[in-house]
Amino acid sequence: MFYADLHIHSKFSRATSKDMNLETIEQWAQIKGIKLMGTGDFTHPEWLKEIDEKLQEEGNGLFTLKEPYKLQVPESCKGEVYFILTAEISCIYQKNGKLRKIHLLLLCPSLRDATKINHALSQIGSLTADGRPILGIDVKEIMRIILEISPETLLIPAHAWTPHFSVFGSQSGFDSLEECFEELTPYIYAIETGLSSDPKMNWRLSKLDKIILISNSDAHSPSKIGREANLLDTELSYSAITEAIKTGEGFLGTVEFFPEEGKYHYDGHRICGIRLSPKETISRNYLCPSCGKKVTVGVMHRVELLSDREEGFKPDKALPYKSIIPLLEIMAEINNCSTQSKIVQNTYMKTIFKLGNEYEILMNKALSEIYEVNSKLAEAIERMRSGKVLVEPGYDGEYGKIRVFGEPEEMKPKGQTILF
Repeated sequence: MFYADLHIHSKFSRATSKDMNLETIEQWAQIKGIKLMGTGDFTHPEWLKEIDEKLQEEGNGLFTLKEPYKLQVPESCKGEVYFILTAEISCIYQKNGKLRKIHLLLLCPSLRDATKINHALSQIGSLTADGRPILGIDVKEIMRIILEISPETLLIPAHAWTPHFSVFGSQSGFDSLEECFEELTPYIYAIETGLSSDPKMNWRLSKLDKIILISNSDAHSPSKIGREANLLDTELSYSAITEAIKTGEGFLGTVEFFPEEGKYHYDGHRICGIRLSPKETISRNYLCPSCGKKVTVGVMHRVELLSDREEGFKPDKALPYKSIIPLLEIMAEINNCSTQSKIVQNTYMKTIFKLGNEYEILMNKALSEIYEVNSKLAEAIERMRSGKVLVEPGYDGEYGKIRVFGEPEEMKPKGQTILF
């Protein structure tokens, strides 16, 4: 079994860290506990050139970083990391009298196919301006072009529920996959749920029962790698991995953000600092109570509108998932400071050195072992694993907040007799 994070961005994408290079991505994949990473952005010519230069083909559609480029990692985290060619495309176009902005995730089987895809897309729009190119063409036509060039390429609607750039988005999306992709809908085997939704929310739509729900970090900086991921049990090859995503065989489930932490979970108006539940939005006629302008309708609201099942429904073949809080965020709460502070960064690395990679700590490591290193951390992880968290839902581009402790006095660790 292994974890896979298939959607990230390179240093060539807008608003992305200059540290999103292949060397650092591999280093942080090991720190996080991820075995398979998407390259992201293969449509960008300069990034594809770096991929060709720094990665070596393994003969199975996957790649590994060449030895001279490898960076040092704690001994407790060391492991082989594989790469799979991925990219994200932004399609902006008019359809049925409405402006559509749909993002599509691509998984590609080879450098040769990626080069052919890039050549075709470069005839439609610029690939050099952004690692995530903006193309003024119907997403269905992009699918047709790519599948004619490379039938093995897998196409997945990215962050399917976000308001502005997704297939189900309230601002520019559609009410069904069929409305968007029409006769090519059978080639959509999976959707990416995005940070603001989780499988439980998607289970409310019966039309998604045969669609595999995948989750990825959409990371723009190294420390965000693995904030969401997929758990697979297949051989390490492009064909086996994509077959698992198509059929569900060997696809075991996902690791999730608490969806309330996503920046489009609730409705609201960020400029006015207004956060609204779907019921509140409807009662206010979709208008901001502060300025009177239309609020941004979030993911929870869209799920309510499109669902045909009650909250809490679980399909018979639903795959399991685990909700996590990134370790840096937990440590920032414990220390009452930002994730970028020196004390949090130092504590994070010391903990990794002693206990292993982040996924191991968050999901598997015995609480007794964590307690020996950091008693507050042990209690925080115990609460996270049991879902005992306090939430402030994100809205209109503002990330939500997930806390494991309430009032300051709750920061005091439990006695060992209570913990164990």
